[in-house]
Amino acid sequence: LCFSYHFCPIRLTNSEQLPMRLLLDKNISWDLRPYLLERHEASTAAYLGWDRLVNGELLARARNNFDVLITHDQGIPQQQNITEPDVAVIVLVARSNSIKDVSPLVPRILQSLETIQRGQVIYLHADPR
Repeated sequence: LCFSYHFCPIRLTNSEQLPMRLLLDKNISWDLRPYLLERHEASTAAYLGWDRLVNGELLARARNNFDVLITHDQGIPQQQNITEPDVAVIVLVARSNSIKDVSPLVPRILQSLETIQRGQVIYLHADPR
């Protein structure tokens, strides 16, 4: 296992399903990453030096290196052409992007990763408090 907080070059397997390569957008707290590592690879845009890229550039790089982009930016689907079957996007809709507000979505994130297809956009809404 890799315990780095930003990037693990090894693909982890926990079941017969292949692990997904996940990119956490700059607006997602890196604290979410450890929750995803049991079943998947996860890197942060900041660690890769991609935190200064605008969405179009970020998606272009994600298409070549990752299966899924996880973001808090609800405008990405309208701003970018995500229908190309290169990358899937999970948009976390929560009060804030803090781990306190996003961590309740972890089970639904993991469940979505079991069936998500490239080119698909999934919105996961946190329960209102």
